[in-house]
Amino acid sequence: MTDVLNHPSVGSSAFQHNPAVAIDTDLVRRAAELVPLIRERAEQTSQARRVVPDVVKALEGAGLFKLFVPKRYGGHQANMTTAVQTIAEVARADGSTAWAVALLNVCTWFATTFSQAAQDDVFGADPDAKVCGIFTPGTKAERVDGGYLVSGRWPFASGSFAADWGTLGIALDVPEGEDPRALALIPAEAWTIEPTWFVAGMKGSGSDTIVVEDHFVPDHRIQRFPDMREARYLTPHTDDQNSHMAFIAVAALILVAPQLGLARHALERTRAKLPEKPVAYTTYRAARTSPTHQLGVATAATKFHQAELLMRQACLDIDACAAAHTLPSMEVRGRVRNDTGIIAELVKDGIDLLMTANGAGSFADANVLSRIWQDAEIAGRHAYVSPEVGKEAYGKLLLGDDALTMDL
Repeated sequence: MTDVLNHPSVGSSAFQHNPAVAIDTDLVRRAAELVPLIRERAEQTSQARRVVPDVVKALEGAGLFKLFVPKRYGGHQANMTTAVQTIAEVARADGSTAWAVALLNVCTWFATTFSQAAQDDVFGADPDAKVCGIFTPGTKAERVDGGYLVSGRWPFASGSFAADWGTLGIALDVPEGEDPRALALIPAEAWTIEPTWFVAGMKGSGSDTIVVEDHFVPDHRIQRFPDMREARYLTPHTDDQNSHMAFIAVAALILVAPQLGLARHALERTRAKLPEKPVAYTTYRAARTSPTHQLGVATAATKFHQAELLMRQACLDIDACAAAHTLPSMEVRGRVRNDTGIIAELVKDGIDLLMTANGAGSFADANVLSRIWQDAEIAGRHAYVSPEVGKEAYGKLLLGDDALTMDL
C-alpha cells in the first residue's frame, strides 16, 4: 500500500491526540487581534512597497516574527501547523504583510538550523533578529582562508527591508559532479537594497533586490543546500522538533499560507456585501435569491475548504515526522509539493468565482477585493508554488520514475 493510502487522515485520532501537531491558539489569536490595524494600513503598505513601520512594530510586539525561533532564544518554537494558521490570519488582513511575515519567519527558521556559532552570531547578539533569504546563488563565491568572499545580486528578497540577516544562495568550490549550492548567513550591514519590486500584486512585500559586494562569510555561517534538503542540519540541538522539519516542504508550503487568509477575507467581504446587491438586467432584487450567485459562492467556498483541508494534512505530515525525528518519505514530500500548488490553484479559482459573483466593480482600485485578487494571482506564481511542477514531481514518484528534476 502506498504512502497516499496508508497515511493517517486529517481527522484521525492519531493526530487529534498528538501534541506535536496541536495549534497554539494564543499565537493565532495574537494575529487576529492585529487584523483591524493591518487592514487600516494595507493601502499605505502597498503604496510604500513595504510593510509600514507601525505594523512592523505591532507584529514585533506580538512576537509574530519569532514563530519558529527556539525557546532558548526567546522564540515560540511553534510547529508548522501553528505557523501556517497564524500567517493566514495576518493575510486575512493584508496579503503583502502576510507574505513578508511568512518569508521572514521561514528564513529565520533556516538560520536556526545553522551551526551553534552561526546561531549565536544571529540570535545571541539579538534574540529578536529577523532573517530574509533567497536560494539562487549570487555571482561570486571565491574560496579564501576560513570562508568565502561573496558578491552578487539576489532579487525577490521579500521582507529584506526589515531583516537583520539574510540566508543567501552561493555556489561552493566543490569537486565536479557534486551539488555546489549552499546558503550563507550575511548581515544586513553588508548589503544594499535596490528597489526593483514594481508589480501588480503583493506590492507591499518589499521583495526588492539585495546587492552584496565582496563580503567575507566565515565557514561556520555556511550550510550546504543538499544537506538541508535531507534535514541534515548543522545545529547541535537535535532534541528540538523543528530541527527535523523537511526543508523544501516547509519552504514551499509556507508560501501558500497567505493564500488561505486571502480566501477567508474574500469570502468574508462577499458575504457582507453581496447578499442585498441587486442583480443588474434581471428581476432579482437581491443576489442572495439568485441561483447563479448562490452556486458561484458555494463553489468558491468549497474550493477554499478543500484548500484548508489539504493544508491541514500537509502540515500534519511535516509536524508528525519532525516530532518523530524522521524525514517524510519522498512520496509524501512529493505529495506536499503537489498539494502546495493545488492549494494556490484552488484559492485563485475560488477568488475568481467571487470576483465574478460580485461583479465588475470588484476590480475597482478602491475595492479591497481587487487587491485580494491581485495578491492571490502574484503569490500563486512563485516557482515553488507552480502546480505543474508539483504535479510532475508527484506523478513521477507515483509511477516509479526516479529521475526527479526538482528538489523535494
